[in-house]
Amino acid sequence: MVLCPILLDIFTRESIVVPFMGETNSNGRIGAVETVFDVVDVLEGSESVGVSDVADQLDMPKSTAHVYLKSLESEGYAINDDGTYRLSLRFLKHGGKARNRLKLYRSAKNHVDKLANDTGEVGNLGVEERGRRVLVYKSEVPDAIYDNTPTGEHTNMHWTALGKAILAHLPPERVDEIIDRHGLPARTPATITDPDTLKSELETVREKGYSVEREERRDGVVAIAVPIQDKSDDGTVHSVSISGPKKRITGENGIKTDLVDAVKQTANVIELQYNHY
Repeated sequence: MVLCPILLDIFTRESIVVPFMGETNSNGRIGAVETVFDVVDVLEGSESVGVSDVADQLDMPKSTAHVYLKSLESEGYAINDDGTYRLSLRFLKHGGKARNRLKLYRSAKNHVDKLANDTGEVGNLGVEERGRRVLVYKSEVPDAIYDNTPTGEHTNMHWTALGKAILAHLPPERVDEIIDRHGLPARTPATITDPDTLKSELETVREKGYSVEREERRDGVVAIAVPIQDKSDDGTVHSVSISGPKKRITGENGIKTDLVDAVKQTANVIELQYNHY
């Protein structure tokens, strides 16, 4: 496990009381491992944080927060800038390796780049992981207008075109499971928050072959997505999309058909390569 050296460092410090490495909580999880990643999440949420910030956000003694931060620093996962801490780029290495091992990424990257170049909009590649949409790759061309969404971002599925394209082609029981687990929280006033409304839209997605994100994640941003299906597993669906400003994705008659056709064509090529090569 990547972070085991961090935990071992924590456990060997006699001045701080932390759970033994094998000690689990009532949920069968190792509490100290969870705390390490809680600290990482706090670091991710800000450019830099102090010991007091971490202690306050996680409701722990400052001495304990300091040990976790110093341990992350000693293992190269946090950078100490005069007493404040930020994530190190070591996490980029792990994310890059995880992505490079995805057959989808290897099959799709060049085609997403071509889609972005052909349309002049941002090209995106998404997967579902634990009921969330993960942005695996994005291709930004000079004329595109993008919203600084980071690669690796996890969001609720129903916020995005990528997520809705995937949901529409998952088994119904899996969709219900995702809704039960994560709910349908609103991100913008346009976000769908009613299960029946969402399921009705997913039916439309299946009929049309593509999904649309109408400012449901960010005001002014519209996206078009098409599913990429794994022919060997009905429960595995990915998706590709373009996203951009509303005025460029939509016309007088709604979503521009040439853009829909471009995304569909790209999805077809990726799906063929993904399943047969």
